[in-house]
Formats: sequence, structure tokens, C-alpha cells
Amino acid sequence: MELIVISLASLLAGFVDSIVGGGGLILVPALFAVFPAAHPATLFGTNKGASVWGTSIATVQYSRRVQMRWHALVPAAAVCFAASLGGAWLVTVVSPDFLRKALPLVLLVVLAYTLAKKELGREHAPRFAGQREALVACGIAAVIGFYDGFFGPGTGSFFVFLLVRLLGYDFLNASAGAKLLNTASNLAAILLFALKGHVWWHFVLAMAIANVLGSLAGTHLALKHGTGFVRGVFIFVVSALILKTSYDAFLR
Repeated sequence: MELIVISLASLLAGFVDSIVGGGGLILVPALFAVFPAAHPATLFGTNKGASVWGTSIATVQYSRRVQMRWHALVPAAAVCFAASLGGAWLVTVVSPDFLRKALPLVLLVVLAYTLAKKELGREHAPRFAGQREALVACGIAAVIGFYDGFFGPGTGSFFVFLLVRLLGYDFLNASAGAKLLNTASNLAAILLFALKGHVWWHFVLAMAIANVLGSLAGTHLALKHGTGFVRGVFIFVVSALILKTSYDAFLR
């Protein structure tokens, strides 16, 4: 029964994550509800062990239909991997609790800005090219990759927003790029959790299959309906993240 519940949660998480990120909003609470006595690091490691497959498959699917900015995204992915490792190491010596109350406010600013700028992310018009684009992408990857390793909630949505806002991508292309960067940060987290024995591999296989199936469905919808659909899902997911992180920070 436990495996069925977390596999269904992984399926839904893969679906949401493949469009705009935020799958952790579904899968992590499900893992904590099913295994309340487990060590949090083990549940986070198991979540990453499943979700990395969904983000990887989504990256492949997007790359077949979207013109990926590889010259900027590949070095950014490498930076993201290293930054996520750094963040994960820091969390072993410094508590990230101070971020809990700040996160809902940051997400609220992201949501308000997106709603105020009606045309934001509707047209794909990259602002930079060549090395300059790669440098900005690496800067985004360094900051959000470190955040993902150190704390994590909303990582995919932050990637999407910053690729839209700073690089001029539309929401569809930003989501495609975010999947590659998120895969890199997930791999770094899995490496750290696995070395410390915090991954339940016997659950990961079924969860990974479910996550991939959800990811395929979500990617199909995003590619079929385009940037307007992705923008709408982004607004919905960020709104849900605000409610969830506000509850965790102020009411729990």
C-alpha cells in the first residue's frame, strides 16, 4: 500500500515538474505522510532519486521540439551541479531554517511580477548571445543550484522565472532549460545523499517509473499547448507554493 501511494504521488509530481517545476510540493509531503518516523534526509534523498529521472526524460523530450540554447545551458548545468553540492555541504553545518519565513515573501514577489507583466515570457526573444548569455545562465545556475542543495522548495519555478526575466526566454523555452539545470542539481543531491546512505533504492525504481510516466504526459501537454499554457501552470504552482511554504513557516 505504501508503494502504491508514493508511486501515485511520484506520477503526479513528475507531471507538474515537467511543466514548470514544483513536483517536490507533491512528492515530499507524501513521503513524510507515509513514513512519518523516517529520517528527513532519507526522504529527501528518495525524492531526488525518483525525480531526477522525470527531469532527465523531460529534458530529452523538450530538446526534440524546442531549440535548446546548449552553448549557455551546458556550462550552466555544470555550474549548477557544483553549486548544488556546495549548498548540500553547507546544510550539514548550518541550518536553513532562516529561509523558511523569507521564502513565501520571495515567491509572492515572483507571482506579483508575473501577473503584473502580462507579456512576460510570451515571446521567445533571447537578450544575449554567445559568452554573455552563458555567463548570465551560469550566474542563475550558481545561485539557484546552491539554493537547491541548501534548501530546495520552488527550485524549478525559480529557474523558469529567472530564465524568462533575465535571459528573455518564453515560458516554454525557459521550462526546457530549467529541466536540464534541475537535472544537474538533482544529480548532485543524489550523489551526496547516496554517499551518506540516505536513499531508499528499493522504493526508487517504482517511483522513478511513475515519475517518468507523469513527466512524459506533462511534457506532451506543454509542447502541445505552448507558452500560454506553461505560464498558466507556472502561476498556479507558484500560488500553491506560497500557500504551502507560508503554512510551513508561520502556522506549523
